[in-house]
Amino acid sequence: MGKLVARAAAKEAKREAKKRALAASAIEALKCYGYANTTLRDIAAESDLSLGMLHYYFENKEQLLIYCVRLYKEAFAAEIGGRLAGITDRQAQIRALAGGLAASIIDDADTHRLWYDIRNQALFDPVFKPVVAEIEASLIDLVRPLAESPDDSAQISVLYGAIDGVFRHLLERHLSGVHSSADDLSHAFCNLLGATPPSAPPSPQG
Repeated sequence: MGKLVARAAAKEAKREAKKRALAASAIEALKCYGYANTTLRDIAAESDLSLGMLHYYFENKEQLLIYCVRLYKEAFAAEIGGRLAGITDRQAQIRALAGGLAASIIDDADTHRLWYDIRNQALFDPVFKPVVAEIEASLIDLVRPLAESPDDSAQISVLYGAIDGVFRHLLERHLSGVHSSADDLSHAFCNLLGATPPSAPPSPQG
């Protein structure tokens, strides 16, 4: 029995690793064209994958998109959470969060665009509502330590909404070609949350 369980676990782990590899390829096509303009056939062509392979692991485009966005947002939450780990001073927490959000706008703008695409789709298609609620709950948990009353759900919702609104605005500017430096983006979040931005390093003396 133990061998059977171990064999089943190994098979499932191999399948999950394959799904992650497929999703990593598929997300490149999805984040370029968006949900509405992309079919599984497009994804297969853009990703050098067979359509049959995609259908084997994902029943339809919706399942693939949900998997891709969940995978990416888990990594995003882990990255931001890692920056905040062990920090207890609120000002330092805000600066750490601001730096992470700024870097993510610059490095992962297209993938964040895909997240907002699926979040908008959830307003019309119930298939996306559970994963959007799940992801937003994890993002709200990230900002919870910054709230003056971490148990006040209404206050935390407002705080999350404010951060999300600024993040989306700065993301849209970046995607439209209005690029700001990481420091400027970080300062915007610090100003929003009432923290003193980190001091810029002194200019080298010529």
